Amino acid sequence: MPTLDYLLLNVFAERPFAGNPLAVFPQAAGLTDAQMQVIAQQLNLSETTFVSPADDGLADARVRIFTPGYELPFAGHPTLGTAYVLAQRLARPRVRLALPAGIIPVRLRDDHATLAAQPPATRPAAAAADIAMALGLPPDAVAGPPLWVDTGTEQLVVPLTDHQAVAACHPGYDAFHRVASNAKGIAQALVWARAGTQIVARFFWVQHGRIGEDHGTGSACANLGGWLLAQHVALPFATTMVQGHATGRLAHLQLALTEAGGIEVGGRIQAVGQGTLQVPDTP
Repeated sequence: MPTLDYLLLNVFAERPFAGNPLAVFPQAAGLTDAQMQVIAQQLNLSETTFVSPADDGLADARVRIFTPGYELPFAGHPTLGTAYVLAQRLARPRVRLALPAGIIPVRLRDDHATLAAQPPATRPAAAAADIAMALGLPPDAVAGPPLWVDTGTEQLVVPLTDHQAVAACHPGYDAFHRVASNAKGIAQALVWARAGTQIVARFFWVQHGRIGEDHGTGSACANLGGWLLAQHVALPFATTMVQGHATGRLAHLQLALTEAGGIEVGGRIQAVGQGTLQVPDTP
């Protein structure tokens, strides 16, 4: 039975075994969608990436991103971690990845990677009171307009009054699914609040019929940048989004908005292991 090598990384990790774990299959050409989905389900990480050659000359590689339940057009920590692997193999400080959401440039410096996100699209969300109820919070816990933001993956972005409100969130399945399902029917929401010079955040999603919480969500950090741009934040702007308090794996995500309104998301990456997996006999 054929086998494939993979690498295990932690992204947005400021210390060992922190941040968000990722598996990267750097030589995945020829795998079917079903095989990639089965492998991602087997590893059961928040995301697994599969790399194949880019055939258009516009990117250094083609990348597919799978959760245990479905494919994502874009996600932050898989993009950064995969770029880190490719940059080491190609001995380049910059790489371009072709994702279903578009071509994402990433620059590397030692163990730090930074991506430039796609320009954001926004649209109104449900009423703030309904979203607060779905999160298990009082209506006055919402501190600004909730928005749908899409820099590659559309997510609900909800500003809250303070870090206590962020910690108090306990979304109910039915109500959360109703207010936080995006245009593709996938329920995802970032809740956040300012905490001094940093931002404290949590990210909830629905998968396999239950609500889960992510350790560190780069796509949501990019979408937070889109929310801030929609509120006309003074540019340039930079902050650190800290996530993972409730999951026991702190992640530190660097968010920067350029003078021209570009969105950049970055963080540190640590390689923690490698392995070999038998290719599943799936059509």
